[in-house]
Parts: sequence; C-alpha cells; structure tokens
Amino acid sequence: MSSRHRWGKAVLAAGVLAGLVVAPPAAFAAAGPTALPASQYTLTANYHQFDTVTTALVSTLGTAAVHTVMDNANHDRTALPSSFSVGGLSTGFQFDSGDNSDCANYPQGITTSRDAVGTANSGNYDGHQLVLVSWYTKDGCDGDQARSRITLVDWDATYPNKYRKVLLVEPTGTAAAPDFKDIPIHAGGVSWYGDYLYVADTGKGMRVFDMRKILKTDTGGTADQIGHQSGTTYYAHNYAYVLPQVGTITAQTTSGTNLAWSSISLDRVSSSIVMTEYTCQSGCTGYPNRAPRAIRYPFTSGVFAATTTASQALQLPWYNLNGVASHNGRWWFNSSGQKKLYYWTPTAGPSTFSWVGSGESLSYWEDSTSADLLWSLQEGAGNRNVFAVTQATYGGG
Repeated sequence: MSSRHRWGKAVLAAGVLAGLVVAPPAAFAAAGPTALPASQYTLTANYHQFDTVTTALVSTLGTAAVHTVMDNANHDRTALPSSFSVGGLSTGFQFDSGDNSDCANYPQGITTSRDAVGTANSGNYDGHQLVLVSWYTKDGCDGDQARSRITLVDWDATYPNKYRKVLLVEPTGTAAAPDFKDIPIHAGGVSWYGDYLYVADTGKGMRVFDMRKILKTDTGGTADQIGHQSGTTYYAHNYAYVLPQVGTITAQTTSGTNLAWSSISLDRVSSSIVMTEYTCQSGCTGYPNRAPRAIRYPFTSGVFAATTTASQALQLPWYNLNGVASHNGRWWFNSSGQKKLYYWTPTAGPSTFSWVGSGESLSYWEDSTSADLLWSLQEGAGNRNVFAVTQATYGGG
C-alpha cells in the first residue's frame, strides 16, 4: 500500500475462504459502544468547488444519462458460486472472470439505487434498479494506488445481467482549457442519495459526484493516457465514461485525533450518512492503533449544510472495521480481520455473528414487499462475491 494512504485497508490474500457457515451461530454478549460528544465532529461542505471547469467539460464532451450508460453496459455479471454460503443469504452475483481475479483492482464500497430513491418505483433510478460498487486501482499488482472507479450493475429482471465501469476523475485546468485527472483514493465506502454520490476519502472526509454529469470520453489511446489530448479528444485509460468530482466534504474534529474515513453508509430513516474507522488494537504500522469511532452526520434532502455537526458519535470496542450500516436506530459493523458482523442498539446492546472473510462495506436495502436486506461484498481476488442477506438474521428483528 502506498505511504500516501497511511489509513488504507490492507488487501487480504486471495486464498481467503469465500464463506463461513450456512447460518450464523448464536450471538454472544460483549461490551458495546459508548457515547462520545457529537459536537466535537463537524463537516464543511462545498458542492460547487469545480463548477467552472465541470461546466466547460460538460459543454465539450457531453453527458450520458445513467440509462444510456446501462444501455451500453459491456460486462456480464455471473451467479454466485455454489460453494459460497453465509447465514441468511438472499441473493447476489460475481463480476466476470477478469474482474473477479484482477490483482490490480479491488472492490470496496457498496450502495444501491434503493439508497438513492428509496422503495418508490421499485427502487429505480433513471429507469434502472442498480447496485453500485466503488473500486481502487493499483499501479500494477504490487504498485501504489493510482486511481478509482465505480461499477454500475443492473439489478432488475427487465434488463440483461450487465454492468459498466465508470472512472472517477477530478476536474483540472480552466474554463478555457478544461481537463481532468485520476483520483488515487481507496474509495473504501460509498453512499448514494438523490443525484449525489458520496465516496469516502480516507484521511479527509468525502468526495462528491453528481450522477447527472457522467461525461463521454474517447476509448482510443493507450491504457495509461488520461485527460485532454488535442482538440476535443479526451482519454480516460480506455474508459468510455468518467464521473467528475463536483465537490468536497471535509471533516474536522476537536477530539485531537482526525477521523479515518474507512467506510460510509446511508441511513435513509434518519437522513444521514454514517462512517466508521479501520483501526488496530495494537501492532499495526499502516493504520491507527486505537479504538475506532462511528459518527453520524445528518443532511437535508441528501445535501449537507455548509457546516454540519454530527448528531451521534460512538466509541467502538471492535477493530479492523471495513463496513458500517445503520437503519432506524440499529447499527451493524463488519470486521474483515475478525470475520465478524457486530450488531448493536442502545436498548438491546451488542451481538456478534460469524461473517465472511475479506468482507468490505455494508448497505441497507429497504424493501416494501419483501424482507429488508444487508448488501455486502468481498474484495479478495478470486472470491469477489457481492451478496445480500436478510437483515433480521443478524439481529435486525
């Protein structure tokens, strides 16, 4: 992992087991989270940071609506392998064989169009029900982090089992000479609300993207070319679509220790985004050696105010946390290092369940006609299962 990303999560070996047990063993009691002063944690939001350049890029390149991107989806998702099992399994998929085994690209965050729009119209955004996964790319199998992307996966029987990759970019240049560059972040968590996509930026907070501003690029050139070439030709590592950053959400704290934004998730019930940290109990050199925290930040209509104060802050007793979800006063935390899924409410206290290895982010899937689900995924090359379990199986009730 690059020294530039001191809080980046370690990639687990490809040989990690794909699943654990058909049903989780009985949960056991443990010490639970404790409250911290929420007023110590604030966000500063700027949704117009790149307006001038982005407007010029849109004028030069043109945009593609999400439905157009999906009409041109060019990868086939496949079924979960029969060997994969986890308690409460409802559904899921794998990426194609190339993406499943790729040693230079790693899936991290997960969100869905149910986050974006809720249960209305069967959770469709621009006519599609989607699962969205964030990835980071290394410079070769053993290189530094070089860029990040998202994958839009159709999740509706009406459409083919297809997905499309979209490169995340940061606008650069000027209105007269607009350009863009790669975003070399871990993209450990992602949340989608309305038209805005929030991507975790480990040491800073979140980067903001607008799903209405996907840009069309030229697929020519070489795999290492990025940005403006000549005239109206823009390359993006052979990607046909890029999603430019529109703003930044910067985190501040008076607690003395900056937050490590390892994972994020949307809570539609309380109109908030929650985050948690990947930390170690001791002995780590690339990550903080301290107890992790989970913070809740409220917004209005999916948009943070210029300054936002946290509405809830928790000190957590668990470590190696790659995923977090919260819904209606309930919390879940995924620990890849411990292969555990922790569940907690202030009234019921904590419970611990067996979970998959190599597990990453969590996303809560509201459903008005069937059981609510928790979506998650595994990052290990060769075992990249993207799956949903019934949330009630893991303490949700």
